[in-house]
Formats: sequence, structure tokens, C-alpha cells
Amino acid sequence: MESATVSSSAKIDKPLHVVMFPWLAMGHIYPCFEVSKILGQKGHYVTLISTPRIIDRLPKLPQSLSPFVKLTKLPITPHVDRNHLPEDAESTMDIPSNKLYYLKLAYDCLQDSVAEILKASNPDWVFFDFAASWLPQLARSLHIPCAYFSPCPAWSICFFDTPKEQLGDAAANRTKPEDYYGPPKWISFPTKIGLRPYEVIKLFEDVKVNETGASPVFDLNKANSSCDMFVIRSSRDLEPEWLDYLAEFYNKPVIPVGLLPPSTQIRDSDEENNSPDWLQIKAWLDTQQGSTVVYIAFGSEVKLSQENLNELSLGIELSGLPFFWVLRNLKKGSVELPYGFEDRTKDRGVVWKAWAPQTKILAHGSVGGCLTHCGSGSMIENLHFGHVLIMLPFLLDQALYSRVMEEKKVGIEIQRNEQDGSFTRSSVTKALRLAMVDEEGSAYRKNAKEMGKKFSNKELHNQYIEDFIASLHNHKYIYNRD
Repeated sequence: MESATVSSSAKIDKPLHVVMFPWLAMGHIYPCFEVSKILGQKGHYVTLISTPRIIDRLPKLPQSLSPFVKLTKLPITPHVDRNHLPEDAESTMDIPSNKLYYLKLAYDCLQDSVAEILKASNPDWVFFDFAASWLPQLARSLHIPCAYFSPCPAWSICFFDTPKEQLGDAAANRTKPEDYYGPPKWISFPTKIGLRPYEVIKLFEDVKVNETGASPVFDLNKANSSCDMFVIRSSRDLEPEWLDYLAEFYNKPVIPVGLLPPSTQIRDSDEENNSPDWLQIKAWLDTQQGSTVVYIAFGSEVKLSQENLNELSLGIELSGLPFFWVLRNLKKGSVELPYGFEDRTKDRGVVWKAWAPQTKILAHGSVGGCLTHCGSGSMIENLHFGHVLIMLPFLLDQALYSRVMEEKKVGIEIQRNEQDGSFTRSSVTKALRLAMVDEEGSAYRKNAKEMGKKFSNKELHNQYIEDFIASLHNHKYIYNRD
């Protein structure tokens, strides 16, 4: 892996300008936003490009950073196929997964607009991720170095990329479902990472467009092979062997930017501390015993079916554990909680149907575990506070996160039917009680607390940021010299 040491002739004191163009998903935009604020706080300039609705969903940018961070809205509506997507579909949370093809088509139509921004601003770096495999060629034509910025750990890149250029078609070919059940055959170190049969079915079917059978074109190998550097939201405490493998396999610098845990995030804490919602939530949490509450949240992308919601709710009820459940995606007439659930559990649980300050809740002493969908941001926040995990992944990158956390024995995945992914209330109850109170799960609770000490080490993550910025300076100097 290339050293982050900067040549003495490189002007490391000169502010950088970075353009970021993430994929149209909140799990991709949020980490870019955090990195933008961190760079801005250190006197560097960032242009973060996305659609109007996505940018409007971001938290308010601190006024002190407004001279440094420019949020640029590129309208995608003119490019949306209105025969298949609603006019206001601007992100993955606005569409069903089998319409991804049409969102990707609209996203790719932004190439000319992105090119105009790069030509006009001539930045020092442009950051992209897996969906914009066309961007490195554009950047190279403008003599701008580009970095693949991944909000997910390196293991996700290594698992889903099929590196035909490096290994040849025959060696890298994965045509059968069984090829995804375990780690890719080109991974050289021991790991149990892999997908379940029902997840592989999702991999093959979910991105298909029902009407035509077409699939969105995500050229992962082109995106990985064409960048000048990988910048990964990760740390060596989390995945040292995956980071080393990625650097060696692609022969490129791999720079972990750290986990961007709550301790490094820039936010308006006074506004959060005094918000009526937080004061109401805190009043309830204050009535609970230490480390007993299960915090439950499934992010903005997961849409629970009625069957899943029923089994999940009844499993939570049967566990007898106190809980705080953030359940924002309920739409009247679509899915509903089981009849009487809230009344039956009101003495020990809260169902919160609005936005909630997740990091403040997780930091409260009454919370001891998290029932989670295993989204990358949520996992980092959960582990930052040393909470044991009860895991119920729905998307494929979430599934891999869950498998790794099982390997590290800091979380327990709810058992599901291997073929269709269904689960029962009893499997929910069993996982909850094992993680939270059973003696058999004490090692998981202990391991989670130990991992929390590393994840919450502010000095360590600040050093990742310093090394990351030094790497941007250093590699830009080498790029321009060559």
C-alpha cells in the first residue's frame, strides 16, 4: 500500500478542491457529506453533486462551512422515464428495486452536466463510486485524478466485483448461484463471507426489469480498475486483510478514511440537544435500566412486507425486552403493526413514527443492543457505542456486513429460511434474548464493548483523516509530475 508521506516538494499547505459525485442512494450521499464537512473544516473546498431532492434531504450545513462546501443540484427529472418511474423519483428510496434500471439510465444522463462542472472548476480530485464507471475516463481526459470513494468496507468491493481483466474470464466466472454462497475463489485468506440462497436469488432477479428483462449496467471491474486511488470508509481494525488484498490485487493506493464515527461528525449539537423530540425521547430512556433497551431501526431503504412486520413485531413482543423502535416507513393502507401491539407493549416499549436522533439515542446509557438492517452507517454507529447487534439484513451489502460481524462474534443474525428468506417470531425472540440477556450470549456483549473502544477512539480516526488528506496531496503531486 502506498505511503501517505508527502514529498517535501509537494505544497501540502495549499487548499484542495474535491468534486464528489456519489450514487443516488442516501447511504452513499451521507458519507460523502460527512467527508465534505471534515475537509471544509480543515480549509479545503468540496463540490458535492447530487439531485435536488437528495440534497434537500441532507442535514443543514453549518454556516461556518458554507464558504467551503458547495452543494450542487443537478436536475434528473428531465431524464426520468415517466412511463416506468414517478416524476419525483431521484433516489433508490423513491423506487422499487426492480425499477433500478431506469434510475441508472437517468443517472448516466448526467454525464454531460458533470463534465461541465469539472471543466469549469478544474478540481484537484473527483470522487465517484461503483455506479459511475464512466467518470474515470472523463476525469483522465481533463487531467484530473479520480478516487473510487466507497461508503462500504473493502470486503464489499472484493466480493461483488468479478475481476475478469485480472484473472481471465474462465478463472473469474461466476455463473451458478452456488458461486456466491461462499467467498470468491480468488480470495487468498480464510473467511466465511458469502450469501444465502435467498440472497443470491435477489442478486440475480431483483435488478431485472420485469417488462423487458434488462438489467442496469454496473461495470464494477471498470470502476475499480480505472481509478487512481481507493478511498474506503473503513479502518484497519475492521478489515486489515481486505484492505491489503484490495491494494495488492488492483496495484493501487487504498486509503481508509476511517469509519467516520459519531465522534468525528460535524453537527449542530445545541439544536439536537434542545429539540422537543429528543427531550421527549430522553425522558423515556431515563426511566429504563442501564444497557437493557433494544434500539430498533431499519434505515430509509428497507421496506418491510406485512408478513415481515407481523413476525418482527410479535417476536419483539414475545422477547419481553424493553425497546425503542424507529418506524418511519409505515404508510396507511400499505403495512400496519399487528392489532393491539402498541397497547400491549406500551409499558416497556416505544414505537416512534418520526425522525429520531439516532446517535443521541445510541449514546444513552439505557441502550444495550441494536436490532438492525446492517446498513454500513448504522453498523458503525451501533458499534461505536459498543452495543451488541441483532441482525436482519435485507440488501446484499448489508448481508455481507452481517456475516463479518458474525465472524467477529459481536452480533447474532436472526435465523431465516434459506430458500425464501422468511423468518418467524420465535427466531426473532431467540436472537433478541440470546444477544441481550442469555448467559450464552455474554461473549457477544463483551466483544461488542471491546470493539466499541476501538471504533470510538477519536484520536485514531482523526489520524485516518490526516493521512487521507496527506494522501490526496501526495498522489496529486505524483500525478501532475508524471
